[in-house]
Amino acid sequence: MGMKTKIALGAVVGIAVIGALSANSGDGDGDARSDSRTSANSGEKADGAQSDGGAKSDGASDAEPAEDKAVEKASQAEQFKAFVQKNGTPKEKDAVSHVTKVQGADEQNDILDAADVYTDFTGGIMGEGTGPAKLIASSFADWKDSENGLVTIYDADGELLGNGQF
Repeated sequence: MGMKTKIALGAVVGIAVIGALSANSGDGDGDARSDSRTSANSGEKADGAQSDGGAKSDGASDAEPAEDKAVEKASQAEQFKAFVQKNGTPKEKDAVSHVTKVQGADEQNDILDAADVYTDFTGGIMGEGTGPAKLIASSFADWKDSENGLVTIYDADGELLGNGQF
């Protein structure tokens, strides 16, 4: 390499290093600033208390967020069952009647979607639930659509029964 090439290459590398350092220079205040992505909403503190110092009006409202989350998780299973009751075959309806819980059905980004369906079958992959697990996976694919989704069916003990794409 010639001398001019070495100087030009050194200048390009130097500019790239300076650019990288200046791009990261705004992130370094540490504790001086809070990151809005990890902090609580402006109206709430991390423990759920209101920021104006007032207490919540009744003690039952403290448990409402946990109850709402439980209802949402149960509602995924109920929505799935209702869809199959309306659109499924008799064998699919029978298989889906064993579903106890559905997780991850509402969080889709078409990049890598994963949903878990829990049933009351027993015996794992060698048990009675492997045939119905394929019907459940097929019904799930009819209910939800993703470019890159995987639904996994589990038995009552959390053992794998089957999986399928949706």
